[in-house]
Amino acid sequence: MGLSRAELYAAIRRDKRLDPEVSQRTLGEKYGVHRRTVRQALTSAVPPPRKQPAPRASVLDPAKGWIDAMLREDLAAPRKQKHTARRIFQRLAQEHDFDLVSYSTVSDYVAIRRPQIQIEDQEGRRHLAGMVPQVHLPGEEAEVDFADVWVRLAGEVTKCHLFTLRMSYSGKAVHRVYASQAQESFMEGHVEAFNVLGGVPSRHIRYDNLKPAVNRICTGRSRVESERWTSFRSHYGFDAFYCIPGQEGAHEKGGVEQEGGRFRRTHLVPVPDVVSLEALNERLREIDAEEDERMLSGRLTSVGFNFVSETDLLLPLPFEEFECGITLTPKVDRSSRITVRQCHYSVPARFIGQNVRVLLRGNELLVFEKRKIAARHPRLTRRGEFRDELDHYLEILLAKPGAMAGSTALVTARENGSFTEVHEAFWAAARAAHGDAAGTRALIEVLLLHRRMPANAVQQGMAAAIRAGATTADVVAVEARKAAALVPEPDEGSDEEIEPPPWAEPSGVVSLTARRAQLPEDKRPLPTVSHYDQLLKRQPKGTA
Repeated sequence: MGLSRAELYAAIRRDKRLDPEVSQRTLGEKYGVHRRTVRQALTSAVPPPRKQPAPRASVLDPAKGWIDAMLREDLAAPRKQKHTARRIFQRLAQEHDFDLVSYSTVSDYVAIRRPQIQIEDQEGRRHLAGMVPQVHLPGEEAEVDFADVWVRLAGEVTKCHLFTLRMSYSGKAVHRVYASQAQESFMEGHVEAFNVLGGVPSRHIRYDNLKPAVNRICTGRSRVESERWTSFRSHYGFDAFYCIPGQEGAHEKGGVEQEGGRFRRTHLVPVPDVVSLEALNERLREIDAEEDERMLSGRLTSVGFNFVSETDLLLPLPFEEFECGITLTPKVDRSSRITVRQCHYSVPARFIGQNVRVLLRGNELLVFEKRKIAARHPRLTRRGEFRDELDHYLEILLAKPGAMAGSTALVTARENGSFTEVHEAFWAAARAAHGDAAGTRALIEVLLLHRRMPANAVQQGMAAAIRAGATTADVVAVEARKAAALVPEPDEGSDEEIEPPPWAEPSGVVSLTARRAQLPEDKRPLPTVSHYDQLLKRQPKGTA
């Protein structure tokens, strides 16, 4: 079997690491490729995209399971009463009514598959039950695994996944929680762990046969890896060791198997209550640092002390970090949503009918407008879930104010606290003064102010407008600008927090006279009515 492009690039980069003096011509002759391909491999571990033809399905695919079952029966059958290829061909037609293939097709498959089944049976019976203690040298080996964990996320109990990378020698472990076990989460966990460790294990990392890494399990230790995973390993320069499938292979990475359960029982009981997974992972970073003082069973020194002897033996990190997220280009539907992995996310309404560039990461989804982030959402995992942002629908709601009250975006805004009691009070006052449609439009115009003004200033402006009985967006804008102007800006590079003025209370906004009276005499602004000039939308005819 020839090397895939990712495996070819990985092999070229490995040879270059082992012998930095080897020339590109030598590498090209060794692997039978052009020097241009060698240069590309040395520049980047990820091969440039190439359109691949769709794989052709074999007509024999429906019958392969029946053939394998017949060949496994032969393992216990007498030596002279085993299936021949012709007998298998006859049984397919007689017992399964399968006559879509020729005898030569069946014969070729049996010739390849019979030895494989025999080897699988021999490997399954070759060893006795038991374990052999192992020695792990500093800096050489690590183990990786996922463990299920439940988290109360924004008030809702959610099943998440605990990623653990554990150094085999010192027991130093890095833990992160992700919304799913997708390949993006799998690789992001590695990047986080490598950054914490300050390097990469020099020999290999042990794994289960996880779907993010393995596409197909072959005989023995052979695996067909996913192309992005091969590129990731090549980028960081480490090898993978895959354990025997099933429970028989669990002992081959028993350290991380035990570590996941220990950490969950010790630090994730009771169920953690957090606002977001980002906040939870910040807490896990602190816990991992504190666990350097932990003593392992049978050791006289701490985990952190043992890890010190490993730091200089790890492989160095590459200069550039691997982008673990995947780029997609979904189309925005009429509901101003995109669909990614059967979940729905809102985007600004100006993108309706267009394809947008999306970066899907382990715990978040980013929507780009050129190089600028246009929308950011936490990653959803349950099919059919949705997340709508009220700000994305404001332009549509200006034309359809009646849709505001029952919109899913408004429900989300109330749940996450961005639609506050001040917004509710202003909306009620505006509807009472102007009617449902006009009052809702006044609220939407106020919500548009959040895009260019601080949220606290806009809320103070709404409170002042309610007290004055003038529930219009223009009054709110003027009062919000005055509130923002009276709050001093911190000096650049200063970490000191500026205390809000005494009038900036959540209960409401007092009058301008009261604000001026509460300021020192030397800092009181002179009386002016220039702010109210902004209420003039039109100028008399004939004026410049």
